[in-house]
Amino acid sequence: MERRRFLTRAGAVTAGVAAAVAPGAPGLATPGIRRVQTGLDVLVRSDFAELADQRVGVISNPTGVDSAYRHLVDLMHASGEVRLAAAFGPEHGFRGSAQAGGSEGTGIDARTGITVYDAYGASQAKWESMFAEAEVDTVVFDIQDVGARFYTYIWTMYTSMAAAARTGKRYVVLDRPNPVGGRARGPMMTPAYTSGVGLKEIVQQHGMTVGELARFFNATFLPAEVGGPVELHVVRCRNWKRNLLAADTDLPWVMPSPNMPTPDTALVYPGTCLFEGVASITEGRGTCRPFELIGGLAEDFDYHWSDRLNARDLPGVEFREAYFTPTSAGQKPALLNKLCAGVEVKVVDRAVYDPVRTAVAMLVEAHRYPAFAWRQDSWDTARPYWIDKLTGSPRLRTMIDAGADVDDVVGAWAGELAAFERARRPYLLY
Repeated sequence: MERRRFLTRAGAVTAGVAAAVAPGAPGLATPGIRRVQTGLDVLVRSDFAELADQRVGVISNPTGVDSAYRHLVDLMHASGEVRLAAAFGPEHGFRGSAQAGGSEGTGIDARTGITVYDAYGASQAKWESMFAEAEVDTVVFDIQDVGARFYTYIWTMYTSMAAAARTGKRYVVLDRPNPVGGRARGPMMTPAYTSGVGLKEIVQQHGMTVGELARFFNATFLPAEVGGPVELHVVRCRNWKRNLLAADTDLPWVMPSPNMPTPDTALVYPGTCLFEGVASITEGRGTCRPFELIGGLAEDFDYHWSDRLNARDLPGVEFREAYFTPTSAGQKPALLNKLCAGVEVKVVDRAVYDPVRTAVAMLVEAHRYPAFAWRQDSWDTARPYWIDKLTGSPRLRTMIDAGADVDDVVGAWAGELAAFERARRPYLLY
């Protein structure tokens, strides 16, 4: 497809973008797939009108692309319609070159020449300092979330929103669909167990878009945290519905992080990420199916795990006996480059699959092996169990240790899940 150069404000949208996002464009429809426009697509079609006459700082990563895979910052830089001041890179970096727990550092972006600030793990005070140094009027957030509380980008958004509120900046969220749909599942975070993988009280699979979360945060947490809300604007998606998953739309998939390669990964992640909290089991990092391949050392785990899980007849999922060798182990070096035995999670019916309940069943059955051990971190002696930070409290861990079965564990959070669903309702957009 031929791409024209950017023109004046009246013609700033390229022919390629217009064709990619225009409803009913010929030759692009796939039966059963819904055409969806992200907030960025909508912003581009408006010639960046939401950002007129403002000095803009962008919080983004490689997922901040339009329907033609062109990055928000590159589009702004080329358009001449946006006063682009700086970019801010979260975990894995602005261009995505860093692994889990890493960042790219502060420097000059080779493509655009703008300063990119290292914002991974930034405190509210650091955000305020970066905003002041970059002299921004408006902060734009555009990152693809995957719908789980422990995926850190939503907390990058929250902390930067708090800083923007304190310093009087506008905050614009370019919304994107939640790739795992709009249903909420799992336990609530409790204040005693907040951390970088869960700063505030939301449930494990929140079922909201980043725009909806921003509205919820702005009304629920920011007034108490900084004395009032931020001036928030959400550029909404078009044609997305809450029951749609990533596979139901025509939107491009760009890896939000190195171990989130496909929408299939995102679908299981709100559940199987809990295996980050098990010292003796890898969540498949360094394989082609991270978070779908789960296992421990082959001398410690075997085919009985998949057999027992399949016997439970869990909705929408089957388990394949699997053997693999992880080439990345995260916080579990004893498993690096070692033959592991376990299961591959095979989702066979997305409509009824429940990732959190499935993961609880996997934990219950894995707990039967003598080698099973929860991960403990020496750097947090008051709260050493990583699983408690992932689930929001010690409850899941202590219930499984005490022999509770799946229904008991999942039933324990039914009340708080229902309360969260009521609390979020006023802030839903779709």
